[in-house]
Amino acid sequence: MDKDWIAGSAKKTKGSVKEAIGKVTGDSKTQAEGSAEETAGQAQNAVGGIKDTVRDATKPR
Repeated sequence: MDKDWIAGSAKKTKGSVKEAIGKVTGDSKTQAEGSAEETAGQAQNAVGGIKDTVRDATKPR
């Protein structure tokens, strides 16, 4: 499992929580930051998944 996959998942979750807090409190800045962090986490998660796929495909059997 690639470290980008793990870090991306954590960042995505943190961003979701931050966005929800922003919505509840009416803080649009926190909401926007959370949304951006969630999107960055999704991208990092995808990169980690691709790395895992490539690593598995090139692993000698």
